[in-house]
Amino acid sequence: MTVETSEKPSRTPAEVLKAARQRDSADKHGRVLKAVQDMLRDNRRITFATVAREAGVSSWLVYAPGLRERIDQARARQTAQGHQDRQSGRKVSTASEQTDLLLARQEIKRLRTENGQLRQQARVHLGQQVEQLGNHDLVDRINELTGETLRLSTAERQATAKNTELQQRVTELEDDLAATRTSLRRMIRNENRAQHPSSA
Repeated sequence: MTVETSEKPSRTPAEVLKAARQRDSADKHGRVLKAVQDMLRDNRRITFATVAREAGVSSWLVYAPGLRERIDQARARQTAQGHQDRQSGRKVSTASEQTDLLLARQEIKRLRTENGQLRQQARVHLGQQVEQLGNHDLVDRINELTGETLRLSTAERQATAKNTELQQRVTELEDDLAATRTSLRRMIRNENRAQHPSSA
C-alpha cells in the first residue's frame, strides 16, 4: 500500500506579507472592540480619540468601516442611557463643557483677586488695630482672617482642579474633531480617485 504525500507549495514573500498584515489587522480590530466593551462596562465616556488611545491604535483605524459603526453604536447607547460623568455626575454636553470651562476660569480669576484683596485688608487692619485691641481680641481676629484665607484657598484649588478637568475634556473633543476632519479629507480624496482614476 502506497501512501501519497503532498507537500504544501511554499508561499511567496507577497503572500507571507499579506498574511502578516491580515493577522495584525485582526489583532488591532480585536483590541478596538475590547476597548469599546471595557469602556461601556466601566461607564467611561466613549469618543473616537479615547478608544484609539485605550486600544493603542492610530486614530485612522477607529474610523475604518465596521469599527466606526460599533463605536457610534456604543456612543448612542451611552447617550440613550443618560451617560453620567463618573466624577461630576453630570450628563456630558459639549456646549455645557465649554460654558463650565469659561465659568471656571472667571471664578478662578475672581477668587485670586478676592484673596489678594483680603490679604491686603488683613495687613492693613492688623496694623491699625494692633494697639487698640486686647490680646484676646487680636487672636480672634487673626483666627477669623486665617479661616477666611483658608476658605478662599480651598475654593481656588477646587476651581483650578475643575478647570484642569474641563481643559482635558476640551482637548479630547478637539482631538475627535481633528480626527474626523482628517478622515473626511481622506474619504474625499479616495472618492475623487475613484471617480477620476486617470488623474490619480
